[in-house]
Order: sequence, then C-alpha cells, then structure tokens
Amino acid sequence: MIIAVASGKGGTGKTTVAVSLALSLAGAGRPKPLFLDCDVEAPNAALFLKPTIRERREVGQMVPEVDLDLCTYCGRCAEVCQYNAIAVAGEAVLLFSELCHGCGSCTLNCPTEAISEVLDVMGVIERGTIQASKSAQPQSSNGTVEFAHGILNVGEAMAPPVIRQLKQWVIPAQHHGRPVILDAPPGNACPVVETMEGTDFVLLVTEPTPFGLHDLKQAVEVARDELRLPVGVVINRVGVGDQGVDAFCEAEGIPVLMRIPIERRIAEAYSEGVPLVETLPRYRERFQELYREIEASVGKGF
Repeated sequence: MIIAVASGKGGTGKTTVAVSLALSLAGAGRPKPLFLDCDVEAPNAALFLKPTIRERREVGQMVPEVDLDLCTYCGRCAEVCQYNAIAVAGEAVLLFSELCHGCGSCTLNCPTEAISEVLDVMGVIERGTIQASKSAQPQSSNGTVEFAHGILNVGEAMAPPVIRQLKQWVIPAQHHGRPVILDAPPGNACPVVETMEGTDFVLLVTEPTPFGLHDLKQAVEVARDELRLPVGVVINRVGVGDQGVDAFCEAEGIPVLMRIPIERRIAEAYSEGVPLVETLPRYRERFQELYREIEASVGKGF
C-alpha cells in the first residue's frame, strides 16, 4: 500500500510523521517498508533516518535542440508548444528550457526534422537502506527500511520530473502488502500532485491553528476532491490553537486518525535530528495502529 504523507503548510510535522511511520513498520512482521522523500526542493528526511546511500543517478527531462542547418524558421514548433518554451523570431530560434515540459510536440511536428531532444539534467535521485536498529532505543523493533530521495538542482524551476522519475525508479510494479511511505512536499502545487498520484491513501498532517485549518482545506480539495483519493488527518501539536480543525473534519466526514500533543521532548528530539519513535518508543505501537486503520479504511473503500 502506498501512503502519501502531506500537509497544506510547511512546518506541521509532516516529515516527523512520515519517518515515524516507516520506522515503526520496520521489523513489525511486515514486508520491508520503502520510504521516499519526495520533497526534492528541500529533502530533510535523511537527517533523521541517516541512510547508507548505495545508488545514485542523474535525472531530468528531454528538451529540444535545433539544428539550424535544417531549420526553415517556419514557426511550427512555436505553434504547437503549449508552454511557450520555444519561439521563432525571424531567423532565430529561442529556447526556454525552464518552461519546457518535455512533451516532445515540437520534435514530432517539425516538418524538416530539425529538432532532436537532449537530456536537461535537473537533479539527482539516490537510494539506499536504513538499519532501524542501529540508532533505535532498546525497545525499538529490529529491521531495515529501504530509502530513496530526490535532490533538485539549485535554480531549477520544476520539481515534478524529478519526483516522477524517483517514484518510477524505486517503487516496484508489484507492491501489494508492502508499506510504501511518500513524504510529500509542503503546499498544494504541482510537486504535491505528482507525489499523490498513484497512491492509495493521503495522510494529511496539520496543526490546530487558523493557518493549519486554512491550508488543510486546500490539501483536502486537492487530494480528495480533485484526485479522488481517500484522506485521513493527523493533528500535531495538540494543546495550542483552537477546535477549528476538529470541527472541519467532523463536518467533512474526514477521520482524525492520530493526535500528537505539544511536548517539549518531541521538539528537542526534532532539533537534534532524532525520530519521534526513538525518543518516545511508546509512539511506535501508535503508528503501527495508525497503519492498520489506514489499511482497514482502504479495504472498505473509504
């Protein structure tokens, strides 16, 4: 089962929840969990999981390259480009690779076959393993987690191609029964949509504040209303703010699957790069129960 852990706003504890969920499932009588950090613009899960990286590859997308000896400057390429990534001005062809979506329309429609495609490297993807027992407390489960993340090159405008290739590279075609946890980027834009697509469930992490509620509503709109995916909520930092998130979830029929209180030790562990379930091992069973509830809800078609 593939679960995307997302949040409308940054700083709600999304990575804390995603990391804790993956570690709690390691060695818990299930197939080896797979964890993907899809926040390729600012990946930070590795700071908590400390993986051993074993493979690395450059990724990007194919962008047009024009052979001016064959080009007749007819402008057909510019006509078919939906993203204005190519323009013809007199006897000059202007390429804007940061706008290109790699659709290939210009190449297919060039009447003189003057356009070919070359790889525009946008970042790297890496994969490895985490030995959950190395840094865990004695009460922790023994097991390993497979890990992968993407890193977008500085200055690149589009994260979705890196996220897409990360998922294609790492997630096996047959993953039934295997926990796959995707740590999504914050917000509700294209990188989040790319992360959510193809998942079985979206776990939205929020906080009980007006800002948290505002962005939770947008996240629900994207995941449930647009992508038609089942959603559940984890409320973090319970004890601050108001009851607005609870009222919204009740009105919308969205289950609140877990509550994490505001607690100094949790914040201290986060600042030290220590996962929640290693600092407070009692949460391990709670995250295992969280996964069981998600399994049950997906099985019921919730």
